[in-house]
Amino acid sequence: MNTMNNPAMLDEIARNERHFAQAPDAFFHAWKRGVQLLKPALFGLGTQAHIDQAQDKWELCPNLETIDHAIDVMSSGERVFLAAMVSFYNADIGGALLKRVGVQGLSDLGGLDLDRREVIADLILNYTGW
Repeated sequence: MNTMNNPAMLDEIARNERHFAQAPDAFFHAWKRGVQLLKPALFGLGTQAHIDQAQDKWELCPNLETIDHAIDVMSSGERVFLAAMVSFYNADIGGALLKRVGVQGLSDLGGLDLDRREVIADLILNYTGW
Protein backbone atom coordinates (compact mmCIF):
# COMPACT_ATOMS: atom_id res chain seq x y z
CA MET A 1 0.00 0.00 0.00
CA ASN A 2 1.32 3.41 -0.95
CA THR A 3 1.19 5.66 2.13
CA MET A 4 0.94 8.75 -0.05
CA ASN A 5 -2.44 7.56 -1.38
CA ASN A 6 -3.94 6.75 2.03
CA PRO A 7 -5.64 9.83 3.56
CA ALA A 8 -6.11 8.13 6.95
CA MET A 9 -2.39 7.33 7.13
CA LEU A 10 -1.50 10.90 6.17
CA ASP A 11 -3.85 12.24 8.85
CA GLU A 12 -2.21 9.98 11.43
CA ILE A 13 1.26 11.14 10.41
CA ALA A 14 0.17 14.79 10.68
CA ARG A 15 -1.43 14.13 14.08
CA ASN A 16 1.80 12.57 15.36
CA GLU A 17 3.90 15.42 14.00
CA ARG A 18 1.67 18.01 15.69
CA HIS A 19 1.79 16.15 19.00
CA PHE A 20 5.53 15.60 19.06
CA ALA A 21 6.26 19.17 17.97
CA GLN A 22 4.81 20.39 21.27
CA ALA A 23 5.85 17.36 23.34
CA PRO A 24 9.13 18.73 24.78
CA ASP A 25 7.36 21.76 26.25
CA ALA A 26 4.46 19.65 27.53
CA PHE A 27 6.94 17.19 29.07
CA PHE A 28 8.74 20.02 30.87
CA HIS A 29 5.50 21.39 32.30
CA ALA A 30 4.46 17.91 33.49
CA TRP A 31 7.95 17.36 34.93
CA LYS A 32 7.79 20.67 36.77
CA ARG A 33 4.36 19.74 38.22
CA GLY A 34 5.87 16.48 39.44
CA VAL A 35 8.86 18.23 40.98
CA GLN A 36 6.50 20.60 42.80
CA LEU A 37 4.63 17.62 44.27
CA LEU A 38 7.90 16.41 45.77
CA LYS A 39 10.64 18.25 47.70
CA PRO A 40 12.72 21.01 46.05
CA ALA A 41 15.93 19.55 47.51
CA LEU A 42 15.51 16.50 45.26
CA PHE A 43 15.87 18.41 41.97
CA GLY A 44 18.06 21.01 40.30
CA LEU A 45 19.71 23.40 42.71
CA GLY A 46 17.39 22.21 45.45
CA THR A 47 15.45 25.40 46.10
CA GLN A 48 11.85 26.40 45.45
CA ALA A 49 13.05 29.60 43.79
CA HIS A 50 15.13 27.59 41.34
CA ILE A 51 12.16 25.34 40.55
CA ASP A 52 9.92 28.35 40.00
CA GLN A 53 12.43 29.98 37.64
CA ALA A 54 13.46 26.86 35.70
CA GLN A 55 12.98 27.12 31.95
CA ASP A 56 13.71 23.53 30.90
CA LYS A 57 14.04 20.00 32.23
CA TRP A 58 17.83 20.23 32.37
CA GLU A 59 17.55 22.75 35.19
CA LEU A 60 15.47 20.26 37.20
CA CYS A 61 17.49 17.06 36.90
CA PRO A 62 17.03 14.72 39.84
CA ASN A 63 19.68 14.97 42.56
CA LEU A 64 20.36 11.24 42.54
CA GLU A 65 22.55 11.10 45.65
CA THR A 66 20.02 13.07 47.69
CA ILE A 67 17.19 10.90 46.36
CA ASP A 68 19.10 7.72 47.24
CA HIS A 69 19.26 8.86 50.88
CA ALA A 70 15.77 10.39 51.11
CA ILE A 71 13.62 7.79 49.38
CA ASP A 72 13.61 5.31 52.26
CA VAL A 73 11.95 7.75 54.67
CA MET A 74 9.15 8.80 52.31
CA SER A 75 5.61 7.46 52.24
CA SER A 76 5.03 4.54 49.88
CA GLY A 77 3.18 6.77 47.39
CA GLU A 78 5.96 9.37 47.40
CA ARG A 79 8.57 6.64 46.89
CA VAL A 80 6.76 5.13 43.92
CA PHE A 81 6.12 8.52 42.34
CA LEU A 82 9.71 9.67 42.80
CA ALA A 83 11.14 6.42 41.43
CA ALA A 84 8.83 6.63 38.41
CA MET A 85 9.95 10.20 37.73
CA VAL A 86 13.63 9.28 38.05
CA SER A 87 13.06 6.50 35.50
CA PHE A 88 12.34 9.13 32.84
CA TYR A 89 15.69 10.76 33.59
CA ASN A 90 17.72 7.55 33.76
CA ALA A 91 16.14 4.18 33.01
CA ASP A 92 18.79 2.14 34.84
CA ILE A 93 18.77 4.16 38.06
CA GLY A 94 15.02 4.70 37.93
CA GLY A 95 14.42 1.00 37.28
CA ALA A 96 16.58 0.09 40.28
CA LEU A 97 14.67 2.59 42.43
CA LEU A 98 11.32 1.22 41.23
CA LYS A 99 12.43 -2.28 42.18
CA ARG A 100 13.78 -1.03 45.52
CA VAL A 101 10.39 0.51 46.41
CA GLY A 102 8.49 -2.63 45.38
CA VAL A 103 7.18 -1.67 41.94
CA GLN A 104 6.97 -4.74 39.74
CA GLY A 105 4.93 -3.31 36.88
CA LEU A 106 2.81 -0.41 35.71
CA SER A 107 -0.20 -1.64 37.67
CA ASP A 108 1.69 -0.72 40.84
CA LEU A 109 1.27 2.93 39.85
CA GLY A 110 -2.43 2.40 40.61
CA GLY A 111 -1.78 3.40 44.21
CA LEU A 112 -0.91 6.96 43.22
CA ASP A 113 -3.40 9.78 43.73
CA LEU A 114 -4.95 11.56 40.75
CA ASP A 115 -2.44 14.44 40.64
CA ARG A 116 0.52 12.06 40.49
CA ARG A 117 -1.19 9.78 37.96
CA GLU A 118 -1.83 12.78 35.72
CA VAL A 119 1.82 13.80 35.91
CA ILE A 120 3.02 10.28 35.02
CA ALA A 121 0.48 10.05 32.18
CA ASP A 122 1.59 13.41 30.76
CA LEU A 123 5.24 12.41 31.05
CA ILE A 124 4.56 9.19 29.14
CA LEU A 125 2.54 10.97 26.45
CA ASN A 126 5.18 13.63 25.90
CA TYR A 127 8.49 11.85 26.53
CA THR A 128 10.90 12.28 23.64
CA GLY A 129 14.10 11.42 25.51
CA TRP A 130 16.12 13.18 28.14
